[in-house]
Amino acid sequence: MALLDVTGLTKSYGPLRALDGVDLTVRAGTFHGLIGPNGSGKSTLLKAIAGAHFPTGGTIRFDGADVTTAPPFQRARLGLSLKFQITAVLPELSVYDNVLLALQAHDRTIDLLRSRSRARLAPRIMDALDRFRLADRADDLAGELSHGEQQWLEIAMALAPEPKLLLLDEPTGGMSPEERRVTGELLAPIKASCALIIVEHDLDFIKNICDRLTVLDQGRVLGDGTTDEIENDPRVREIYTSRV
Repeated sequence: MALLDVTGLTKSYGPLRALDGVDLTVRAGTFHGLIGPNGSGKSTLLKAIAGAHFPTGGTIRFDGADVTTAPPFQRARLGLSLKFQITAVLPELSVYDNVLLALQAHDRTIDLLRSRSRARLAPRIMDALDRFRLADRADDLAGELSHGEQQWLEIAMALAPEPKLLLLDEPTGGMSPEERRVTGELLAPIKASCALIIVEHDLDFIKNICDRLTVLDQGRVLGDGTTDEIENDPRVREIYTSRV
């Protein structure tokens, strides 16, 4: 059974149809890339899956449950996590406390009031930071990190609750070539426990880490297949040579 099954998804804004009958299937243990020209509906699809906005039509099933109209917190409880394109770390808090807050968001109110969680979560926080090469920056303010390190911190925050599916919207935007290469290395080990959907304009990056690609164009699925199949699809080559 698919971990995520999107069927006939539509999203309209007045006369504009941002998504037009999109189908998408993602299985556990896979990295799935969304590519396409600007305005093709990639981020809209990601936000609909996360619950940032509701679709106009179609269904979204996650881990066997219909979450089409479920609020984001319910999807998070089922094991879905999202990192938006714009970095959203809290710059005046330490790197450590940013991850702590990400984990405490899943705690009961009574545990937060009694301060039970801080010590209990310490091993998980340091493990998350170590996985993204930030353990030695734990006590630094998040605002003191470089742009690339802030992106890694936010990915660490999204992964700290141990989701089943992580959604990433252009995680390498603004990174240097070396930071993009390292980001791919840091993401690779999560495949054993967490599937990934990633929107990315860096085609070399996304081809190197993804098992499958879905190509969107004007809100519709233009192609879906392995990276080799998509790379050799003449329709895909046409939109990337003429409109990207």
